[in-house]
Amino acid sequence: MSLKRYSSLILFIAILALTSLACGVFGGLGDGIPNDAVVVNVTASKSLQPWLDTAVTQFNNSETETAAGNPVYVILNPVEAGQAVTDMAGGTDTTLWIPDQQVWVNVLADQGNPDFQGNCQSVAQSPLVIGMWQDAAAALGWPGLPLGWLDIGSLAADPAAWNYYSGGELGDNFRMGHTHPGLSATGANTLLAVVQAAQSKTNAVSAEDIQQPIVQASVGAFEGGVTWFSQDSADLGQTMSERGINYLTAGVMYESDVVNYGGGNLVAIYPLEGTFMADFPACVNQSASTEEQEAAELFREYLLNEEGQQAALANGLRPVNPAVPLGPPLDEAHGVNPNQPEVVFAPPSVKTVYAVQDLWQEARKDVNLVMALDTSGSMSGSKMSNMREAAVQFVEQMGDDDYISIISFNTEPYLLVEHAQVGPNRNKIINAINGLYADGDTTLFDAIGDAGAVLSRTTLPSTANALVVLTDGQDTRSYRYDESTAVNEAIANNATVFTIAYGRDADEYTLSALAERANGKFFQGDEASIDAIYDEMSAAFGGNVGVGR
Repeated sequence: MSLKRYSSLILFIAILALTSLACGVFGGLGDGIPNDAVVVNVTASKSLQPWLDTAVTQFNNSETETAAGNPVYVILNPVEAGQAVTDMAGGTDTTLWIPDQQVWVNVLADQGNPDFQGNCQSVAQSPLVIGMWQDAAAALGWPGLPLGWLDIGSLAADPAAWNYYSGGELGDNFRMGHTHPGLSATGANTLLAVVQAAQSKTNAVSAEDIQQPIVQASVGAFEGGVTWFSQDSADLGQTMSERGINYLTAGVMYESDVVNYGGGNLVAIYPLEGTFMADFPACVNQSASTEEQEAAELFREYLLNEEGQQAALANGLRPVNPAVPLGPPLDEAHGVNPNQPEVVFAPPSVKTVYAVQDLWQEARKDVNLVMALDTSGSMSGSKMSNMREAAVQFVEQMGDDDYISIISFNTEPYLLVEHAQVGPNRNKIINAINGLYADGDTTLFDAIGDAGAVLSRTTLPSTANALVVLTDGQDTRSYRYDESTAVNEAIANNATVFTIAYGRDADEYTLSALAERANGKFFQGDEASIDAIYDEMSAAFGGNVGVGR
């Protein structure tokens, strides 16, 4: 099982979702949807959002009409391909779906919804690359020395090798990230690219290839070096840009993400073995009404015309309309090479997408997690019930071989569960969470310190340490630890720490400082977003979410 990839825990997603509901992502129009409009609900890969935000605005302002004279109005919902499959398998009001590759349309059909298979057309392209800080790439011989998937995986797993190349000046470890393969096409294709490289194949690998010992070993080694795990590659690129080289040295993303988030400081490594090319098929829902299908095709035609394709290029995507040639920002100044990649892998099959999910769960490093949960009096009512429900769902999605400890804290910290393997103890762990109730003061610092002490005595070479701290208030009673000693204890065992300020009265300073020092993430949450935060943490810890589950 591969962990070490901790991802952007989603307040980002929660805020994005709430913004979408409040503002509608309605192409920027403030007037709302015309009463007689034919609405086109577009679900699309998040890496397309910079382009599609612009395109939706321009299209909605164009006052395009159907043959019947009704205005067409587009609403954008950015969702990664694997998550979209989960959301749409039982039916959907999405009119036009733009996943990364056709295989995701076929996965959706395999899971019960074939409505998008009949009318698809590519609207842009972007190769899967390893986005890397330019200084790190230069230390490895870029641009003169080609680098491969297996090279990068080996380097990430070997701190001594990285120290040799970097001279000890670019961080102690080569920290690499990628996305969850059950939620995001880039995550699945990352693992499949390692499989292709291990098998020395450019034709599509089979599910049987994935079972080969050399493949199992190669993917295990690659995943052993992953230290950050994101829900989508756009967020991965943005996180790298914001937090710098000490946070992440490299991340697997699209070329367009390097352009949009790299600021000229990230460069795209096109692996020597080859890579996948996303061709973003825009697929019309065949179960939609005739006029809705017509409206979806009108928007797709706009995306493919010169104006739409120029906007795609401006946002780092490769146009598919031959009337729009490649040009800036697809250039050296933005860290990319439009003449690459030299080798493009054949697209995967539905069976290999499923098979790589199973391989990944076996390859990922097991988690040793401590969860510190505030149960002080201010957590009473729906705060407590919502937190319990979210935590239970989180535990339900953990792997059988993961470990968890639970500390509740109010007037004192209480160790309710210590280093329990999740598989045989899942019901016991869930019962402990369901038994939590609100009462007393807030010993936040003592709870954080105790959580660090639990990690110290339960650390194993085969597991990756992680800590989740949730509180809605300030410390009011701790006497064994202060802020400084608690934080030092928590980060002493190379744990990645996620902290949640549950409401406006929480100690945001301590929580954010702890998360930043531990290369984790801080979230500002509330009762409306707590489920989304725990869902994102589940993905970050390699939980059983997305397709193939």
